[in-house]
Amino acid sequence: MNRFDSSLLTRRPSRIVRHAIASVTAALAVGFATAPAYAAAPLKIGYSDWPGFVAFQIAIDKGWFKEAGVDVDFEWFDYSASLDAFSAGKLDAVGATNGDALVTGATGAKNVMILVTDYSSGNDMLVARPSTKSVKDLKGKKVGVEVGLVDHLLLDTALEKNGLKETDVTLVNAKTNELPQVLASSKDIAAVGAWQPNAGEALKRVPGSRAIFTSADAPGLIYDTFTVNPASLSARKADWAKVLKVWYQCVAYVNDPKTQADAVKIMSARVGLTPAQYLPLLKGTHLLDATAAKKALTKGDGLDSVYGSSANADKFNVRNAVYKQAQDVGTYIDPSLTVAQ
Repeated sequence: MNRFDSSLLTRRPSRIVRHAIASVTAALAVGFATAPAYAAAPLKIGYSDWPGFVAFQIAIDKGWFKEAGVDVDFEWFDYSASLDAFSAGKLDAVGATNGDALVTGATGAKNVMILVTDYSSGNDMLVARPSTKSVKDLKGKKVGVEVGLVDHLLLDTALEKNGLKETDVTLVNAKTNELPQVLASSKDIAAVGAWQPNAGEALKRVPGSRAIFTSADAPGLIYDTFTVNPASLSARKADWAKVLKVWYQCVAYVNDPKTQADAVKIMSARVGLTPAQYLPLLKGTHLLDATAAKKALTKGDGLDSVYGSSANADKFNVRNAVYKQAQDVGTYIDPSLTVAQ
């Protein structure tokens, strides 16, 4: 379900509130001073190394946001740190899985998913040692995973599809970026669950290792989104509409055979890989154009709908005590800006 960090459980006042308190002392003055200052500020957007977020780098490098008439400030983070920054009120929006959006909201930082960038189509993997040929071979063995994160959900899904339960394996909790080393150094770990590029690093570190289950085996299990502070969405909805327009410009640039090489060059440079190294990672991410996003944002119970996928993630979160109270999934999703594209 989620690429989630336990630090999200600690909440601080939003950036907007802190700014208002620091700027004015009288309540009436706050009312007059805050809105114009907020409207004039760049939209602060956190992004990280997932391809469905990195694609925005194309627009950043090419100046498309300026052309669209919207002032943005994209800030680069490790994934978990980006969620922490959003939860601390330092960002207006952040790139997050649909499951992590629920976690963030359930633990204090309300948010609304306005853009669905992609669904994972192979980049999230269970990487196993050579002696482990299939998911069924995991029974009675240890599996490394960052507990409560998105590839914990991937593991649970793989086990269920193969007639196993989580109690049939022993979880070894580790940070996702440490899991390649865990698999390489701990001979009693049969497999690890990780997303790219960590999954690829695990495959590289253990000769003969293989992916025994990936997100391509469960399309729609993991959607990636940009989720926004509701106050920012309310105050700057026209600007957020422009951000979405630029996003679909990026998707078209990636998908067009005439420009894809340049797109991959830009994206790979952002994460420190060569284009040849990066292209397979991009192919494991199913970017959504406006037509596909509208379809995914149609209400439904299955994984082909963001609503159904998020309900599935919500059940996982409650079952694993990521949070206690089931969430009203519909309140986390606003398809209106996508529908208007």
